[in-house]
Amino acid sequence: MSERITIVGGGLAGAEAAWQLARQGVPVDLYEMRPVRGTAAHHTDQLGELVCSNSFRNATLETAVGLLKEEMRRLGSLVMQVADANQVPAGACLAVDRDHFAAELTRAVETLPAVRIVREEVTEVPPGLTILATGPLTSPALSDALQRALGRTHLYFYDAIAPIITAESIDMTVAWKASRYGKGGEDYINCPLDRDQYAAFVEAVVAAEKVPTRDFERCLYFEGCMPIEEMARRGPATLAFGPMRPVGLVDPRTGQRAHACVQLRQDDAEARLFNMVGFQTKMTYPEQRRVFRMIPGLEHAEFVRLGSLHRNTFVNAPALLLPSLQVIGQKRLLLAGQIVGVEGYVESAATGMLAGLNVARLLQGEAPLTPPRTTSLGSLLGYITHRGKKAFQPMNANYGLFPPLSGSLRGREKKLALAARALADLGHWQTSVGLAPEPAGRQSVA
Repeated sequence: MSERITIVGGGLAGAEAAWQLARQGVPVDLYEMRPVRGTAAHHTDQLGELVCSNSFRNATLETAVGLLKEEMRRLGSLVMQVADANQVPAGACLAVDRDHFAAELTRAVETLPAVRIVREEVTEVPPGLTILATGPLTSPALSDALQRALGRTHLYFYDAIAPIITAESIDMTVAWKASRYGKGGEDYINCPLDRDQYAAFVEAVVAAEKVPTRDFERCLYFEGCMPIEEMARRGPATLAFGPMRPVGLVDPRTGQRAHACVQLRQDDAEARLFNMVGFQTKMTYPEQRRVFRMIPGLEHAEFVRLGSLHRNTFVNAPALLLPSLQVIGQKRLLLAGQIVGVEGYVESAATGMLAGLNVARLLQGEAPLTPPRTTSLGSLLGYITHRGKKAFQPMNANYGLFPPLSGSLRGREKKLALAARALADLGHWQTSVGLAPEPAGRQSVA
């Protein structure tokens, strides 16, 4: 029998790693501390619970995260199979019914004969071949143990969660349905604000009572999840050029573009719930209800979940990790998920996928894998593991990380050329390392 592998953390990365190992017959103990010990952001004990948003972001090859999804599909990703099977309308993005997604992902892992799910907190770094995928909400005890094992001080930043509203409480005589620039159909609900309404809203956001920051915690925000009050504090026009940007949104009843606009994205398959796009916040709950009901169309909003703030933990990956996700000097310990310094659901799951594939390779006495730098996954790994970085901060997949193309392509044409090169190189690489390519496009779990 193969050595039993320990995976700590039942989020997207841990579930994906377990899937990759189990489908090769490798026995896995998957530790998840919920519900024995909860976190500041989770509400269930499901594997792969999505706590910040229901969106896996852009689904087209014009973006590096869209390309990363396709790379994962071709590498046999469980997370992408389940996401594709549980999507809800979201224009050019891949968004899912978060409850259905987590339930199906949990069932898929629970039914794997090689996987044993252990519901208890891990407080020390396990011996043996281990994948730590505890994510941004690593428990304090394990965080301390990891710090001792790595000999490094953890970095951390704050991440903020956007509210969710019932569809029936939205005033559709004020709001209207449309996607930006008409892409993807009428997938978003749009709440318009004129100049005076916007100014009053920004003033209220800045003045609202916030959840206090504890003295011993440094407040470092990742730009992609910046709370709206932090944006508003930077200047009165910041929100209008950020999550409230009205460009591409014309009210069909007036034929005019509002001064600012709040977009709501469908959050469940039945379209009963909508989340406030880009409206992460650390305002107190009473203040959220008061301030957000100033938005036209949301005067009587019923909130099923309010925004919250939690600490996200990540390590100084350039000083600690190899591109295989092995810890330098401790190659039987691999890290995966947001704790390695990637940001986003897709990026986290992708590192879990690679960690699972690499542990299987190590068990077979083979060299671990590193995808080509020209791929989305390879470029992201190159960023987080490039030695000598100062002031390392988490990063999303983006085309700015890719090796340049020859020639002078620009804009959309350049992005599609980068994607075409990536997928071609991925195919050649899969063949060279003996990874059977999965069919391109969406696949089912079955």
